[in-house]
Amino acid sequence: MDLDMLNMFVIASSTLAIPILAFVASFLLWPSALIRIYYWYWRRALGMQVRYANYDDYQFCYSYRGRPGYRPSILMLHGFSAHKDMWLSIVKFLPKNLHLVCVDMPGHEGTTRSDLDDYSISGQAKRIHQFVECIKLNRKPFHLVGTSMGGNVAGVYAAQYPEDICSLTLICPAGLPSTTDSKFIKQLRELQESKRIDRIPLIPSTPEEMADMLKLCSYVRFKVPQQILQGLVDVRIPHNEFYRKLFLEIVDEKSRHSLHENMSKIKAPTQVIWGKQDQVLDVSGASVLASAIPDCHVYILENCGHSVVVERPRKTANLILEFLALLHSIDNNKKQA
Repeated sequence: MDLDMLNMFVIASSTLAIPILAFVASFLLWPSALIRIYYWYWRRALGMQVRYANYDDYQFCYSYRGRPGYRPSILMLHGFSAHKDMWLSIVKFLPKNLHLVCVDMPGHEGTTRSDLDDYSISGQAKRIHQFVECIKLNRKPFHLVGTSMGGNVAGVYAAQYPEDICSLTLICPAGLPSTTDSKFIKQLRELQESKRIDRIPLIPSTPEEMADMLKLCSYVRFKVPQQILQGLVDVRIPHNEFYRKLFLEIVDEKSRHSLHENMSKIKAPTQVIWGKQDQVLDVSGASVLASAIPDCHVYILENCGHSVVVERPRKTANLILEFLALLHSIDNNKKQA
């Protein structure tokens, strides 16, 4: 090997080493930054664009893909302490010509957080209605999807603003009484009895607590490296005080059974998807909804926990598309009759 070739090899090796070392350093020292970059890259790869909308002095942050067309737009509401990017695993399996909107719920991520805001379920539903009007999403009735806390809000929204939506998908929604206590509910009762309610299982502050939360929410056991667990915790810790306030608000008498109190008012065709092994919100809630909503289609996913969106994204996306196709077919038959 001559000197020029050796120099080229050294230069090439050095050039490659810099990004590799930067990645390793980020992984070891700043895992939270790596997680943010990961979501940024995934949004970009899937064609999701981030935008902001203002209602008076209130700011909503959302991502979207596609434009309104002949098929209904889809608005997605995430769960407690999550953010709009939790839907990316579902977005991956949805057609690119569908108009998708994923919004940060009140107080979450890029949407305004205020101590004066009403974070009850009905208060959040009102905020989402403001967002819908801001971006004029309700020019045509749209399909509304919500999971967990977002499912509670979505159900109340469907009851209170029926003219806005054409159909509804509820994924493991909160807001229902249950005949069977889930593992999470039992844990909460134990914490209340020991007066340690500050240690809410869904608000981790250490990597170990984060691992416990993932086990609680998922039937599938993900092997998550310690550094990633640390990064996930680091991202959440600055918001934990807000999460505690929000949690106490949504389990208060005013909001605890909001979906149950409003479900008889839901007139839109409704799809319910639930993980059979859900340890956060018991799957028996699906039958409660099925008995109250006239046109309700229930799908129970085997070997799946509360994090349906993460555990079974392809199946969930397909179920939503099949449901929308079924409704489209029914509408066509009605027009031809």
